Order: sequence, then C-alpha cells, then structure tokens
Amino acid sequence: MNRFDVLVIGAGAAGLHCAAMAGQLGLKVLLIDHAEKVAEKIRISGGGRCNFTNRHTTPANFLSADSGFCREALERYTPQDFIALVKRHRVAFHEKHKGQLFCDQSSDDIITLLLSECAAGGVQRWQPCAVKDVRHGTGGYELDTDRGRVTAPRLVVATGGLPVPKIGATDFGLKLARQFGLQTTDTRPALVPLTFDAAQWAPFAPLAGLSLVARVGTANTKTAACGISMRSESPERSCAAGEFLEDLLFTHRGLSGPAILQISSFWQPGTALQLDLAPTQDLAAQLIAAKTGSRRQLGTTLAEHLPRRLAEAWMAHQQAAAPGKQPLPPAIRFIAECGNRDLQALAATLKTWQVTPSGTEGYRKAEVMLGGVDTQGLDPDTLESRQQPGLHFIGEVVDVTGWLGGYNFQWAWASAAACARGMAQTQVT
Repeated sequence: MNRFDVLVIGAGAAGLHCAAMAGQLGLKVLLIDHAEKVAEKIRISGGGRCNFTNRHTTPANFLSADSGFCREALERYTPQDFIALVKRHRVAFHEKHKGQLFCDQSSDDIITLLLSECAAGGVQRWQPCAVKDVRHGTGGYELDTDRGRVTAPRLVVATGGLPVPKIGATDFGLKLARQFGLQTTDTRPALVPLTFDAAQWAPFAPLAGLSLVARVGTANTKTAACGISMRSESPERSCAAGEFLEDLLFTHRGLSGPAILQISSFWQPGTALQLDLAPTQDLAAQLIAAKTGSRRQLGTTLAEHLPRRLAEAWMAHQQAAAPGKQPLPPAIRFIAECGNRDLQALAATLKTWQVTPSGTEGYRKAEVMLGGVDTQGLDPDTLESRQQPGLHFIGEVVDVTGWLGGYNFQWAWASAAACARGMAQTQVT
C-alpha cells in the first residue's frame, strides 16, 4: 500500500494549487483525477484565456448560505498573492475591466504554472485514475483506485461542481461528503443563460446575436438591489437580490451575456426579471424633445437611441401585444403626431421590461454550481470537516459561489491555500 501525508482528489484549479502548496510546505502529496486531461475547466475558461482572478475580490462577491464563511480564506490569500505567483512564472496578463485579469496568450499558461508548482513540491499525480472506494480507518483514509490502494491521514476533496459534464464533471464530491455525514445545500446551475417559453420568446428570437448594455434585476423583491457601475473599479454593494449593469445578449432561446449570467445566480424559478434596455438614457425626455420640427417616423427616432433591430422589433411587439390599447396606436407613424404620454409609456416599456424565464440552459452551459457542501460543517480556517477529522473540501464543491469576473478562481486559490497551510501547520505541531 502506498502511504502519503495528503491525498487530493481533483486536479482542477483548487486541487492543483492545494497539492502544490502542501508539497512545498513539506508534505508528501498524491494528486488523483479521473480525467485524461488536466484542468480542462481552466483551459476553456475566459474564452481560452482564463480570467484567473479579480483585483477587487471581497466576500461581498460571493453567495453562500453563510455569507461570512469565505472571509478568512480570502483575506489570507488575496488576488495580489496569486498575481505575484503569475508574475514569478512570467505569465503575461492584462486587465480587461472591473479588475478582471486574463492571460495575454492562453489558459494553458495557468495550467503550466500550476503543474510547475506541483513539480516543485514533489507532488505525485495519477491521471487518469478513478477512485472506486473511500474508507476511513485507524490508518487514516484509504482509497481504492485504478492504480491500487493508497492511504493518508488527510484527504482533500477538490472535485468541483456539476457544470460542463462533457469534460468530466460529476457529483463525486457531494456524494463523498454525504458518505461521511456532512450536509449539502441544494445545488443548481449558476452563471448560466436563461431560457423562455418558445411562444413567449418568438417576437425576440430574430434578435439573436444582438448585444447591448442593460440593467438587469429580479422583480418583486423587497430588499434593496445591489449593483456594479459600468465605470466603477469595484462592486458597490451586494445583497440578497441582485441588479447588474452589464452587456446583455439576445439568443434564439432567451437571454445571455454578462448581465444575465450575473443575475442567474440570484434568480428564482417563477420570478420575473426586470430589465432597463436604455439604462444610461432618459428615453422619454429624448423622445419628447425629438418631436420638435421633426418629420421622422417614430421607429426611426427610436432607432437613434437603441440598436435598430431592437427598435423595430419592439415597435412591432408593442402593437401586436395589445391591439387598440398599446401606447402608440398603429395609425400614428410620425413622432410629431405622438402625445407626450404615449412617448412616456413607450419609454417605460423599455425601461421597466418584465419577463419571466422558463428555466436555464442547465449545467451544460453553466460556468459554476450554486450550493454544495454546507459550510456549517467546515472550519473556515482550514476547510476541514468539523466532525470528520482529516477530511477537507475546497473550491467549487463547497457552498461558496462567486460572481462572474474571476471571483470563482480566486476562491479556488484562497480555499486551497487555507487548506494547505492548515494541514502543514498540523503536521509541524
């Protein structure tokens, strides 16, 4: 039987970083993953350039049943710590906006960095290698694997979440948590496009591919909205219900883009979204002002303030939705003939558009999983189970989910560092 100080299951962002740090802190580490390729989720992230952190990460950028759980790890391993590691490996990177950092060349640069760090720590890696059974006995944790039986006093579960099953995502980590008596919170896709009933969406399906800046929030909320400014360097605030000012993308089946991915983590089934499709404009005032001396059609004027395709589709939808009762009767063609109240009503439909999604694109399109191993059962300093000594959970498998923009990678690095340092300190003690 092969004996190690630490066994890490999952060679993704959190698993690689934890194994590397633990190895460099003097522990004998074995890293196991069932997939043939290492860190595929890193490879495909950020359009292939890996949005590896966000300079402005705070606990407010994360959702969890326990909103304060991630604070300790994030404060002890900051974005600046990982940036220093990136610089040490001479990986070129740039800031896109709002603190989001991307590789200049490829996500492979981050994978190479992590593998180099593992090599520096003497980490052994078995891949592909499936774990068939996990037990805990007098000798610690015993794993039956495709390559034989291994044992260690500490086991780290870094198996990630359920998104993108085609690259090997499974519920192994959640099942393992339950096997050892840990609770898990409800899970669902997050940072995911939203879909709509086909008949409901038919007027907007032709807009597929159209993108614009929009403010998106959840309707019917009784709490203050939270948001981020397009021009601010950091998030303004966070709360139970979200509101985001970001790019929105129309698709054949619904809505996507950063604004929708962000709000999808807050959205609850059956709840309407509230969208402002002209968030930086006083659209009513602009339309009323445009009446003076104008011989232009209303649709032409509206297209000066919105993408033309959207303006045309919106006019057609408004007239078809309520014949004879719409803000602008079909007979009115020129903006000079429109009453101010009609123009205000039209502007309001664009500024306060409410629409209820029928669902999401699911885990195949989701970037992360919401929910996971319940943080009440974990020590925030070390990510160790409170009731099962030597068992740690890190990264996405834990009920800590970040906003879009590099936050989830920073949680992977921070939780991995907290775990590695905690295990090393225990070994020394």
